[in-house]
Amino acid sequence: MSPFVVIVAGLVSIGLGSLLLRTFGVRGRVGRLLAVTPPVGIAAAMDIAAAGARRYVRVEGRLDADEDFPDENERPLVFRRRRLEAHRARGWAVLEERRDAVPFRVREGLDAIDVDVDALDAGLVTLVRESAGTAAEAVAALPAATAPLPPGLASLPPTTPVRLRIEQLSSVEHATVLGVPVVLADGRVAMTSGTGRPLVISTLERAEAMRVLAGGSRARPAAAAAALGGGMAALAVGLAWALVAGGFA
Repeated sequence: MSPFVVIVAGLVSIGLGSLLLRTFGVRGRVGRLLAVTPPVGIAAAMDIAAAGARRYVRVEGRLDADEDFPDENERPLVFRRRRLEAHRARGWAVLEERRDAVPFRVREGLDAIDVDVDALDAGLVTLVRESAGTAAEAVAALPAATAPLPPGLASLPPTTPVRLRIEQLSSVEHATVLGVPVVLADGRVAMTSGTGRPLVISTLERAEAMRVLAGGSRARPAAAAAALGGGMAALAVGLAWALVAGGFA
């Protein structure tokens, strides 16, 4: 066997894992990025931003903020997103989205880099709190006399399935952040979207993140994670072998 065979096997495995993740749409792409984005330290990310380089990288650390806000259980939050969704012919459609957020950063020891929260969309990967019911039940729970109804809710057939999904980030959580380190207009250095890729924040271990991104399915995301991880390992081994051997000959 030659290093060329190992490299090809690694590339094939990565390709297979990528194809499996693409079956999950945008969320699958987020899973692929979590699996293959190269890690750097926060200090290195700051250097990338200062140099003006456009590199998509992964940093890890604890979420931190100067001020947070509590949820109903007094957990200190830095971000919360509520989405009311209705099930249509092509899947779930967002009727209303509400966000609460404060400026926050990810910290590693004494180093910290801000997060561009305005760029956060499909890249949020965390445990989801969900309440499900029908349009009629949702209208009854939100009487127009006390609160405006979300756009489109009152016009839905009463039996239409609806759900409320709540995603949040706490200042006591450890997170993985993927993005491009940049210097913002106000001089702060932050992780944001770029190079055609989204800003991603995950507070879950990789296997759990894949399960959440797959909507609860286990087999396909596990297979995709194994293929991507195995492919990256095989590629690294093959390249190292080729360097030691002095080429593919």
